[in-house]
Amino acid sequence: MRKGEKTKQQIIVLATDVFNQKGYFGTSLTDIMNATGLKKGGIYNHFENKEELAIASFDYAIEVMTNTYAKAIEGKKSAIDQLIALISIYENIIDNPPIKGGCPILNTAVESDDTNPVLRKRAQEAMQKWLKLIQLTIRKGIRRNEIQPTVDIESFSTFLTSTIEGAVMLSKLYQTNSYMKQAIKHLTESIENFRVE
Repeated sequence: MRKGEKTKQQIIVLATDVFNQKGYFGTSLTDIMNATGLKKGGIYNHFENKEELAIASFDYAIEVMTNTYAKAIEGKKSAIDQLIALISIYENIIDNPPIKGGCPILNTAVESDDTNPVLRKRAQEAMQKWLKLIQLTIRKGIRRNEIQPTVDIESFSTFLTSTIEGAVMLSKLYQTNSYMKQAIKHLTESIENFRVE
């Protein structure tokens, strides 16, 4: 990787935490300069504007999350164990989040809802990938006779996601992992109930 490409990647990595904690509108150029140690020209030498950097940072955050999902299910043989591993990623969302600031999809979706169509579209695409991962895992479990075929795949993937994202919000609001731990406990019980006896 050439020096310019390496610097650009470093800016993205360092800006990701800032954007995910402060949001697109809450993040100033000064915040990015402080995080990267670069001056305005050093940043805009690599990015046309703040939106371009925000999009690159969001894409990087999703890449980190995707790698986290892959690592979580590595070595898990059954679909049930994979589903439980995926939700357990968030168990210590306050003390040890996969990315500082919480879930980048949730943060971006809430902030960009009516104000930034490009980031909103990116958040929709990332959420679709997450929902597809959950749905494919359930389908795989049904095919392997690990999960009961009566499970409503789309409904449960929506329920699981809504529960996790709601627990992320509550945990961050009150700065405690307890809401997430409760959500994971109930989701785990639901997933275990899908197991073929």
